[in-house]
Amino acid sequence: MSFFCNCSNLSTSFCLLILPFFFTFIHAATLEIRNSCPYTVWAAAVPGGGWQLDQGQTWNLSVSSNTKGRIWGRTKCSFDKAGRGSCESGGCGGLLQCEDSGSPPNTLAEYALNQINNTDFFDISLVDGFNIPMEFSPTSDGCRGANCKGDINGPCPNELRDPGGCNNPCTVFNNNQYCCTSGSCGPTTYSEFFKDRCPNAYSYPKDDATSTFTCSGGSNYRVVFCP
Repeated sequence: MSFFCNCSNLSTSFCLLILPFFFTFIHAATLEIRNSCPYTVWAAAVPGGGWQLDQGQTWNLSVSSNTKGRIWGRTKCSFDKAGRGSCESGGCGGLLQCEDSGSPPNTLAEYALNQINNTDFFDISLVDGFNIPMEFSPTSDGCRGANCKGDINGPCPNELRDPGGCNNPCTVFNNNQYCCTSGSCGPTTYSEFFKDRCPNAYSYPKDDATSTFTCSGGSNYRVVFCP
């Protein structure tokens, strides 16, 4: 079956209507989200919603071309039958099906598909802090993945400690030095704490040089909690 439209047999308006659908289908990506932790993780994705993953379970999420999104894990959650409740870390306004970003601290997998020159950009970010070790890897050959497997919660500085993990200093101090809200900013003692333990994850907002990864558009990806 060809995905290309023969406009000699169909009206031009119909061709123009269905071609974007086919191109979106061709370049859609599958995100395999797997829980390898010895405890339950409530996976969250925007766009995508949320899903309870017990140890060893997987959630396959399909996203369309040009999507920009984020994936993270929530811990120690409790939801009622209506999908409302709370989590110790990563909660998104009390909803099982997330519609907005999670509350810090939460380790993030971020992506932007089919951007400049049909390139996917992705990363692991600790800009919202850390709660669960994560890996974010293309399943395509030749593309390098990102991960954060180091022990951060254990040695987390006292001033950044949270019952659900380890906060980024921006969350705690909320100033330009750590949040990079204006002008220039650079590494700090706190960002170096994160970077030492997770060298290829974002440790502060402008940590681009060693923390942004790319793959060809149309690639599929795997996100693993506790890789």
